[in-house]
Amino acid sequence: MPKIELINLQKSYGAVSIIDGLDLTMEDGEFTVFVGPSGCGKSTTLRMIAGLEAISGGEIRIDGRVVNRLEPKDRDLALVFQDYALYPHMNVAKNMSFALRLARYEKSKINSRVNEVAEMLGLTEYLNRKPAELSGGQRQRVAMGRALVRDASTFLFDEPLSNLDAKLRAQMRAELALMSRRIQKNMIYVTHDQVEAMTLGDRIVVMKSGKIMQVGSPEELYRSPANLFVAGFIGSPTMNFLKAELSEEGGQIFVTGRGFSLPLPAKCKPRLSSHNGRTVMIGLRPSSFSVGEGEGSIELPIILSEYIGAQSVLLSEMGGQKITIEVSSEAPIPSGAPMNFVVESEGIHVFDSDTEKAL
Repeated sequence: MPKIELINLQKSYGAVSIIDGLDLTMEDGEFTVFVGPSGCGKSTTLRMIAGLEAISGGEIRIDGRVVNRLEPKDRDLALVFQDYALYPHMNVAKNMSFALRLARYEKSKINSRVNEVAEMLGLTEYLNRKPAELSGGQRQRVAMGRALVRDASTFLFDEPLSNLDAKLRAQMRAELALMSRRIQKNMIYVTHDQVEAMTLGDRIVVMKSGKIMQVGSPEELYRSPANLFVAGFIGSPTMNFLKAELSEEGGQIFVTGRGFSLPLPAKCKPRLSSHNGRTVMIGLRPSSFSVGEGEGSIELPIILSEYIGAQSVLLSEMGGQKITIEVSSEAPIPSGAPMNFVVESEGIHVFDSDTEKAL
């Protein structure tokens, strides 16, 4: 399976720059997910890799070969679209085998390959049905099957689950994850849904306004976001951001704001002690709060309490701003009364107020 490299990749429409000099290497056998808000350039990047969109500058290399001018059919890539793009007059078997029939494969080889992929995707009993007779999830599986029968070196997915309802999307995510392990091919996946990115990707590329904000594993992005944008985009519920000041007292670093003073772990001291007295932005994951009293606990008002099963999501106020807190719902938490919380120091992230980069 080939390594895919993007070298100073650019795309512009007239004077409007869409992709601004991307540099990225996608390794052999890797499931790479591009994630970001609508309009960040992730689908455009995927279409340039596929050859469906001309590039404005830079290079795309597949297995060391520059493919800038190669036709899509010559890149050995298979693309799964958001809208399925199935032929309504063909049954499932013919939809899946279309590319092989076009390439004049032997009938026996076509049938063998279609049956193999259909069994893997749970489509065997639907091979004679037409798309109109299938559910949304089944149609999406057919679209994936059509790509898989080609046995391409790399599979490209352009928001393939966005048209499905929440329950079906979760089911298809699991099927995609299992499928990627079975076929062990390169996969490049585009989504605006950070849950999809976190659950599917070996490596995630977070994009904003045509630029890469951070590349890393799901755990790296969650635990060590490089900047405010990544910190706010990755994780659900969203991270809380508050203004604070760094101070040092008794050999320990604190972040102090309106109505709170929180100690930072000792390991932060070497990199933050030189910033003493500086105004910063701190990020607090909703899950970093736990109900409890004692040293370092802070009293916060409960403006709204939402019970969502195993967890309760609370709306509160801290440092003059609304914040979200996520706690276990074992004990009911009523709205209106204040409660004491302990903030896990390991879950406090510190960012430069000007550059928005992590300190």
